[in-house]
Amino acid sequence: DLHSEAERRRQIEEDLRDALANDQMYLAYQPIVDTKTNQVVSLETLARWHHPELGEISPAVFIPIAEEANLIGALGDWVLKRACEEARHWPGGVRIAVNVSAAQFGNAGFATVVAQALAHSELPPERLELELTESVFLGDSAATTDMFNQLKLLGVRLALDDFGTGYSSLSYLQHAPFDKIKIDKSFIRGVTEEGNRNAAIISAIVSLANALKMDTTAEGIEAHDELNAMRQLGVSQIQGYIYA
Repeated sequence: DLHSEAERRRQIEEDLRDALANDQMYLAYQPIVDTKTNQVVSLETLARWHHPELGEISPAVFIPIAEEANLIGALGDWVLKRACEEARHWPGGVRIAVNVSAAQFGNAGFATVVAQALAHSELPPERLELELTESVFLGDSAATTDMFNQLKLLGVRLALDDFGTGYSSLSYLQHAPFDKIKIDKSFIRGVTEEGNRNAAIISAIVSLANALKMDTTAEGIEAHDELNAMRQLGVSQIQGYIYA
């Protein structure tokens, strides 16, 4: 069984290289909705892979393989460029949100990749939002600070993803120029149940974000009671199956 699984992963890794080269990958989008106006303010980009023989392969399968095979940087750069190209044709000021891996962020040339994607697509920089997790802070602190400065000079927005589930979120907010905090869906589960502490935690995050002049997005909203709770707690944006 172990041998069979190793062989399968090796095959997927090889096929993933071909998929990136031969345009088998495509993008799907999940809307992020303003809680006050019910308007779509941005869409999060999701990488998808339709394998010619195996059909749809889940990101839960190919993303870890891409990370192990050092393909995550190439995959991330492809997603960024394609997302900017597609978002250019969207109406109004709807933003495009793109996840950035620690490997991409740690690449000294990443700001140049972002600048080229914006220039090639002619997408206004304020319509691009880069979603980062706390893993980007585990590298060299001087290089991390420099990269943040370069990205803000380009005029793009920065969001801290999966807030509250990592190492030391508050210390990062002291220095990193984020425009948005994304509240992880683990804080949403059970939020309306009596005695659950998640509502208090979300309320504290919202207060912190407001004081720092940052937006908040609650992820993984699936039910109307959760949606109503987020509105009452003052969360500014909603993302999840309740909408799409």
